[in-house]
Amino acid sequence: MKRAIILFTFYTLLLGTPTFALANNGGGDDCVEENTENCDYQDLELPKVFLIGEYADEFEIASAEYSLQLMDACEQDMNKAYFKWLSMLQEMEDYADGLDFEIKGVKMWIKVFWDKDGTIDHIAYYLKPNSRNVNVDRLSAFFSSFMNQYQFPLEAKEKFSNYGSAAFPIVSRRKNTDNK
Repeated sequence: MKRAIILFTFYTLLLGTPTFALANNGGGDDCVEENTENCDYQDLELPKVFLIGEYADEFEIASAEYSLQLMDACEQDMNKAYFKWLSMLQEMEDYADGLDFEIKGVKMWIKVFWDKDGTIDHIAYYLKPNSRNVNVDRLSAFFSSFMNQYQFPLEAKEKFSNYGSAAFPIVSRRKNTDNK
């Protein structure tokens, strides 16, 4: 199972997140087919925070539902997308510091799903092999708490997402005021 998750993650990093189409109104396994028009995403039981590899079918359906990528939401402006992503990771680190939650040394693959208004709907993550050992239940609770108080500084025409890598502490603490 662990090998499959690592291979999936490697594939995703190379080719982008694969999105499977959705087929009927039922949600769950029956939605993974060919037609994205008819699946009711709201019927899915996807937690706010979860490990990549858990809820695999729901993850794929959510990836299709949030198919607009951060780069597209930033109108193909790589600097804008990068600095907004980096700013969010810095806010996570600052929030962890404020809670005395030790996030330094944590390295992960992470996918964030945002609503149109920039609120975070879901965070999926998977710790990298060279990450500091951390209790995933506590890390998930931290992410859930962060989501409840954070607003991403971007609004889009549709739901959007980004899949990337994060390593704490964030090395670049540079602020780019032009792209906020």
